[in-house]
Amino acid sequence: MQAWQVHENGEPSEVMRLRQVERPAPGDGQVLLRVRAANVNFPDALMCRGHYQVRPPLPFTPGVEICGETEDGRRVLATPALPHGGFAEYAVADAAAVLPAPDALDDAETAALHIGYQTGWFALHRRAGLEAGETLLVHAAAGGVGSAAVQLGKAAGATVIGVVGGADKAAVARELGCDVVVDRRSEDVVAAVKEATAGRGADVIYDPVGGQAYAQSAKTVAFEGRIVVVGFASGTIPNPALNHALIKNYSILGLHWGLYNTRNPKLVQHCHEQLTDLAARGAIKPLVSERVPLEDAAAAVQRVADGVTTGRVAVVPRNGAAA
Repeated sequence: MQAWQVHENGEPSEVMRLRQVERPAPGDGQVLLRVRAANVNFPDALMCRGHYQVRPPLPFTPGVEICGETEDGRRVLATPALPHGGFAEYAVADAAAVLPAPDALDDAETAALHIGYQTGWFALHRRAGLEAGETLLVHAAAGGVGSAAVQLGKAAGATVIGVVGGADKAAVARELGCDVVVDRRSEDVVAAVKEATAGRGADVIYDPVGGQAYAQSAKTVAFEGRIVVVGFASGTIPNPALNHALIKNYSILGLHWGLYNTRNPKLVQHCHEQLTDLAARGAIKPLVSERVPLEDAAAAVQRVADGVTTGRVAVVPRNGAAA
């Protein structure tokens, strides 16, 4: 089969190589899946660089989120078991972690449903306790992770403020349903959020960016607000001033979704059921901005790494169904 492999760490466009390799053999408790579509995630780029908390042995195939087909023909979504990732014609996954694909979503949309939407759901509902009528601020609102949080926030009845970088991304954020869009390249984020909230600030802030975005979060969080830290796409890990959190009376919450797969997998299943229901009702629908063939996977991962994409980019092998 064809599969992209990383033999040394570096930028995705430089170290990912498309190879003809043996089809992976599933181990105990695993299943072989024909890849129908694979979603590109920022962690794919971090793993190529050797900067992710999970470091698969070299060589490995990136691709941590797929819509696949079982040998008996069932359409499923899964997180492949590395080193046999999803940017290939076949992948393997732990059988216990394979979930049914929602009928309401096509292959590319299904591939984009799992990690980003599960992260958003756990962050907003499990960690922050977002309530209807509250204000949610989402950094990088037009990106893959941010766009999921925007849709989940609207589905929960929140007023959503989206922070983006550039006019094109601002247009995408509006289409996603943001009530207020702030372009950090041309506007003062802190002033704009305070104006939009009559000086009160945001009740919940969803931050997959870190760096300057976190500094803005601390200045715009409301009394008894909650900042949920879900990643550091900026490359800069902030050092929160805990005295500021004390004086302003807000919470700083961390969300590492992957831990739930081992600590409380029943919650992952429950979340998937909630997401499937929301998709069936049309309340959420992954924004897939590009569908590219397997040959273009390395370039797609690099674009996501460079932060120039909106929504999600899906890799569709030729052996996969039309997505």
